[in-house]
Amino acid sequence: MTEVATGGASWEIDGNTGGELAGRWWKWALSAPDDRSPVKDTTGEHAAWDQPDDVWFLAGTYGGRTTRTCPLPAGRPVFFPVLNMQHSRSHSKTPLSLPVAEALARLNGMPLQLSEFAGPFRTRFTRRYAWGLWGVLAPLIPGQYVLEIKADTGEGFWVDTTYHLTATAD
Repeated sequence: MTEVATGGASWEIDGNTGGELAGRWWKWALSAPDDRSPVKDTTGEHAAWDQPDDVWFLAGTYGGRTTRTCPLPAGRPVFFPVLNMQHSRSHSKTPLSLPVAEALARLNGMPLQLSEFAGPFRTRFTRRYAWGLWGVLAPLIPGQYVLEIKADTGEGFWVDTTYHLTATAD
């Protein structure tokens, strides 16, 4: 199992803790129309869809290998899932987390700290529960970056995502 840290001051963005950010990420991801969904996007074309002003969300995937290229604003923190799930708490047989055989993220080859966060969030009609291993990037200076994200549950579900990021000045 990959060792992860618990939330702390570095996991607070504009007063939002890691669990709150995870809920915000899910609301963002679930609100996208199918034809502009950053999660379904295999190229990065829809990465900028409805981004909030205080943080930049990178999309997760539905598993497998994906390579995305996208610009993002320099000077804004970046929050992203490595491995995550969400569901209604009414499904008592649904586990509240996934098994983790491997989980890592690297920015330009340097390993990043991951943290596990869980918590409730509300969509327009329902209360949901989020769990995940998440990464955060401090605001980037203008330039080119490669973010690699890999995870494996050991039970057949795996993620291998590469982001080619260009941080641009506003």
